[in-house]
Amino acid sequence: MANSLAAIATTDLCDAHEAKLADGSLCVLPPVFKAFGKRVAFHGPACTLKVFEDNALVRATLETAGQGQVLVVDGGASLRCALVGGQLGVLAEKNGWAGIVVNGCIRDSLEIAACDIGVRALALHPQRAAKKGVGERNVRVNIAGVAVSPGDWIYVDADGILISRIRLD
Repeated sequence: MANSLAAIATTDLCDAHEAKLADGSLCVLPPVFKAFGKRVAFHGPACTLKVFEDNALVRATLETAGQGQVLVVDGGASLRCALVGGQLGVLAEKNGWAGIVVNGCIRDSLEIAACDIGVRALALHPQRAAKKGVGERNVRVNIAGVAVSPGDWIYVDADGILISRIRLD
């Protein structure tokens, strides 16, 4: 089951699946993401969003039942506003999301630190995003040079972020 109490070490997964790393069915995201939220380690199937400086679709998605999924938000690596804040962290926790990976910024870091979810993002930014509702859900996205498809498995811990085409645990 996704997000059992037993942590799954990304280092152990890399060691056990070297052939998958070699053939590209297991990828490591570049070490550019910072950790936020109470959960240091989390994993689950990916739900993907592609947005740019607009977080209305992020909110709408986090308002739904997460069922242990990891929300992967391709924000185009924008450092001009935050796509996730404290209210969205609370929504993610309340609705059963395992965590959020943001190719962009978050804000309200102290509020997010109090949430029982894991969050990875490029940086902090105090300005909120637009709320126009522009974006795409459940599409293949590119996060820091790595393709992530809906349903891929995301494994996150203190050592890194892995993207796997199949469940490894």
